[in-house]
Amino acid sequence: MDKKFYITTPIYYVNARPHIGHAYTTITCDTIARRHRMLGDDTYFLTGTDEHGIKIERAATAQGITPKQLADDVSAAFRGLWDRMGITYDQFIRTTDDCHKLGVQELFRVLQKNGYIYKDSYTGQYCVYDEMFVEAAPGAPCPECGRPTETISEENYFFKLSAFEDKLLKLYAENPDFIRPETRRNEVISFVRSGLRDLSISRSTFKWGIPVPGDPKHVIYVWLDALSNYITALGYGQKDHAKFDRYWPADVHMIGKEIVRFHCVYWPAFLMAAGIPLPKGIVAHGWLLFEQSKMSKSRGNIVRAETILDVLGADALRYFLLREVAFGQDGSFSFDALVQRYNSDLANDLGNLASRTLTMIGRYFGEQVPDGAAGKNAADEAVAGLARTTISDFDTHFEQFQFSRALESAWALVGAVNKYLVENEPWVVAEKNDDAARSRLGAILYTAAEALRLVTALIHPVIPDSTARIWTQLGLHDIRKCRPTDLQWGRLKPGTKLGKVEPVFPRADKSAIERMQHLEEKDRPGTPAAEPKQEPAGTGAQAGQPATQAVASGVQASDNDQKIAIDDFLKIDLRVAQIKVAEPVKGADKLLRLEVDLGYEQRQILAGIAKYYDPQSLIGRKIVIVANLAPRKMRGLESNGMLLAASLPSDENGKPVLASFLEDVPLGAKLK
Repeated sequence: MDKKFYITTPIYYVNARPHIGHAYTTITCDTIARRHRMLGDDTYFLTGTDEHGIKIERAATAQGITPKQLADDVSAAFRGLWDRMGITYDQFIRTTDDCHKLGVQELFRVLQKNGYIYKDSYTGQYCVYDEMFVEAAPGAPCPECGRPTETISEENYFFKLSAFEDKLLKLYAENPDFIRPETRRNEVISFVRSGLRDLSISRSTFKWGIPVPGDPKHVIYVWLDALSNYITALGYGQKDHAKFDRYWPADVHMIGKEIVRFHCVYWPAFLMAAGIPLPKGIVAHGWLLFEQSKMSKSRGNIVRAETILDVLGADALRYFLLREVAFGQDGSFSFDALVQRYNSDLANDLGNLASRTLTMIGRYFGEQVPDGAAGKNAADEAVAGLARTTISDFDTHFEQFQFSRALESAWALVGAVNKYLVENEPWVVAEKNDDAARSRLGAILYTAAEALRLVTALIHPVIPDSTARIWTQLGLHDIRKCRPTDLQWGRLKPGTKLGKVEPVFPRADKSAIERMQHLEEKDRPGTPAAEPKQEPAGTGAQAGQPATQAVASGVQASDNDQKIAIDDFLKIDLRVAQIKVAEPVKGADKLLRLEVDLGYEQRQILAGIAKYYDPQSLIGRKIVIVANLAPRKMRGLESNGMLLAASLPSDENGKPVLASFLEDVPLGAKLK
């Protein structure tokens, strides 16, 4: 492990609790860090909180607490959320940490010793919100955020930023990847070319900050304080600086676009002045917009990450943010889009591939990966070729921070393998009792399982918990130990014993959106929370309408009023089952082939609902089946059971609506 990799998030300001905008940055860094660990790199991942400044001092006073109490509370909220989300940071730094204070004061002394700090008086406009002096007339709004500025007159220490104009422009010209994406690089170059003025780096009108060494009347300007965390966390200015010697310079500073100037102008100038090597690159992402505006406390449109974790889990949020948002650009967030992307890509595409592939291996090969060599054909080779191309494309896109395109390439493989299974019909091949069919079946299922293994390994840094579960179901060991040499076709060993096969992505219905909306409203102060809507109880008919017809395999039951005895009813064994696989039957417009899990066994059922239900929408649904119905063959396939549905009197076509449950009912439960 000779190659090191050091990545940082910005440290988050403790004026407000975390929301998914903060989560976006942190998830992105966590994904990159996880990938570099899988590559075998000695990876160090830093995050933390920025806790000084007049804004924190005033907020604490308004609440009747000390600034440290406020910082402790909000910093704990950030750390608690990252821990709950499984963020794999190596260090969580706080600017109130003693080690950070010592490092910042040492940096100040070095800058002063090198002749880049001087003392002078200043009168000008200060934006409390952005913690920065701005070029504006008295009473004018801040040109950055539009909030009112304050006129400040005080004696300050100044940093000779003007001395670095040419050096910075040379840096940008010689290192085009120092600032990414290009739009941010161009913004910074334009700003520097317009001329740099010396920068105030101390304040004397408030006390909540790190004292200037030798002059305790002044506290160090919050941005010099905050930016220094990237080196103080590693031991800069302290006796033990082994981590600084090992990991600095940083490989990636990940930031939001609103703080580009501080990181791409001030920070490299500070480092140049101190004689410290510069970071290798600064990468800025766009904003995450909700209702077409940036999330902020003042707008009241903050979406908490906890809301999504409570309903869909961390992987759903991770996947949505990295797949839906083109990195570097602003992205839109909505609960509807989140659920749609989750159902489409995770529950339907990947979840369906994993479920049906592993279920069929369990059924036809005794839960052991088959040997796919004997029955291979051109279709299998085509999948293998696409998998190799996908690995290359995924790597290229990921290294360029094009996460959405990387995932798009992975899902193209997922879609191709799902199509491959439909076209090659392993369930039909399994009905034939000869050696050639057995070999062909093994080749089909090995091909699907190997493609699933490769996709799972590629996307593990993005959705770590879900892929770890699929990996275990494939019968493999710790996915975190998967290395690039494992990402080669054919590494899945025949005979590998599968783990317990279970659904990984239960399908989310409309109530998931309503629950998230309800949680957000409930958490928003002063806003009454509307209760989430509940689906009407009953057998699946529309609200207020009776379910009058039972439908199974597309055949309607009698609609007369003939009575039956209780003994006749008791002969019917009704059981709860969950759909694991759903796909059309070739040559049959009405039929779907379902594989259902009864808890104690798996079954194949044919149902005449193809005109009314998209197969992918059925995966994960719990239904009611007649479990003791005699087997019946249709289109050469055996159906072992019959699902129950209701037909609506208002629908002329007799559209079936599947009977299901509002409560969580265990598989195999008997209906009475």
